[in-house]
This record gives sequence, structure tokens and C-alpha cells, in this order.
Amino acid sequence: MQVQRFQKQVETASKGTLKINAFLNSQLGSEQDTVAQVARGRIDSGGYSVTAGSLLLPELSLLNIPFLFKDQKEQDCVTDKHLTKLTQDMFLKKGVVMISWSEVGVADIIGKKPFASPDDLKGLKARSAPNKVAGFMWSQFGANPNPLPVTEWNSAFQTGLIDVADSAPTFYFFSGLSKLAPVVTMTQHQDQGGVVLVNKEAYDKLSDEHKKALTGTESATPAAQLRAEVRGFESKIREMHKAAGGTIVEITPEQRAAWRKGIEAAWPKMVAAVGGEANTYWKAIQDGIRACSP
Repeated sequence: MQVQRFQKQVETASKGTLKINAFLNSQLGSEQDTVAQVARGRIDSGGYSVTAGSLLLPELSLLNIPFLFKDQKEQDCVTDKHLTKLTQDMFLKKGVVMISWSEVGVADIIGKKPFASPDDLKGLKARSAPNKVAGFMWSQFGANPNPLPVTEWNSAFQTGLIDVADSAPTFYFFSGLSKLAPVVTMTQHQDQGGVVLVNKEAYDKLSDEHKKALTGTESATPAAQLRAEVRGFESKIREMHKAAGGTIVEITPEQRAAWRKGIEAAWPKMVAAVGGEANTYWKAIQDGIRACSP
């Protein structure tokens, strides 16, 4: 729905002179493949998770540090009010224009059994996102991370290549993973955002009217609305999962605190592992958290 709305907004704003040709469901390849092609100019634009965006801008992966934010309200405030301009400037250095933030959803632990404690992960084979923060998380909890693109998750669970992963409900349920890893432990250790990116050379060739048609989509449908839509749908997906025979495991505040304690001390090591301008980005996040606190 959001993609189709984006297409219509651009077409309407440009009076039909600029159209977005959308390729859904990894038709052009995995996120890892296509985000690189946007940077190279082989694909004009795309909407990506923060995980995929961090392949171009590693510092972005700091937003996926588990249990970083107190709640979604704090995360939204930090992202929108304290990171947007910095993130756009950093993406420009990579040859892409960031149009806006978007939303992927809250990540939970998925597998064939509950994972109420970090100790439950020790020795298991975990699918990791292809960035240092994700790999570090699994290692910190005692699991063995295996970076795999989303297109290979299902076969990896089927063959035993992985025992556990983390995923947002919007992908988990509709990809078939819910049948292969039917137990969801609601750790909610991160709220995965997204970014809408355009190749800079392609963007620079657009007329001012067409640029305005693209950038105007952010004000027409702000990130806050996109998040509300995805988050509202997630609760419905969980009910659909239970109705289909799946299991949802809710952890207590005390259990969640144990998860956070198990990873919080490692945050500085994650920042150091990212390198580049990670310290600058981390400072902006921390400054934002302080500013957004009541």
C-alpha cells in the first residue's frame, strides 16, 4: 500500500510527467544487491531497511544496536529531530540522496522454541544481518552469527544452517518463515527503520519540479504516519500468526531487562567496530536521547 501511494503521490505532484516503476518482492535481487546498484546508478532508487542502508553507510547500523532506545517515542524523536540532516549529509558522500525515513518494524527473536533468556541462545547458529552491529549482538549472546540475505532465510532454516534469527512481523509472517520458525519471542530489541534513497546522479538530472515531486512525498506522508501504519498492522499480524497455529511468547519486564543488561556493556565496542564516522553518529544519537528525554 505504501509503495503504491508513493507512486501516486509522485505522479500527481509531477502532473504525470514523472512515474515510479516499482519492482516488489526482490524482483531485482536482494536488498544487499540492489542498494549497491542504487549507489552505482544501475537502479535509480529504492526503499530499504536501515540494515541494507548501512551497507552504504555503516554508521547507520548504530540505529540497530539492540535495546538502545527506551521506547518507540524516544526513538522517533531522536531519528526525526536529531539525525535526519546528519544522515542525509552522510548519504550524499556515498553518492545517494536520502528522501525520507520509512519503517520496517519491530524485531523479535524467531525459532522453533522460546528464547526467554539470552542464555537460551548460547551455541546456536543465528542468521545475522550483514553488518558488524548485528554480528556483534549474536556473538555477545553466545550464538554463532551467519550473515545471510533475506532471500536465503527459509532454506537456511529448512537445512539447519541456522537455528534462530530476528525479524519484523511484516516480513516474518508473509515470507513463510512463520511455518519454519513458528515461535516468536517478543524481545522487541530493535525497531527497524528504513530509508528511501535515490542515486545522486539520477536525482541531479531531474528538473526542479520533479525533485520537488520526490521530496514532497515526505511532507505528504511523514515518517510518523508510515510508522503508525506499520505498527498498527503488526498487532494484527501477530493475531494472524496465532490463528494459524503459531506461538507468541511475551517476556516480562524483568526478562527484558536481563536481555538489555546482557548487551548494554557492549555498545561502545559495537560503535568502535563500525569505524568511519561512527563516533560522530553515536554522539548525535546520545545527544538526541538526552534532548528527547522528559
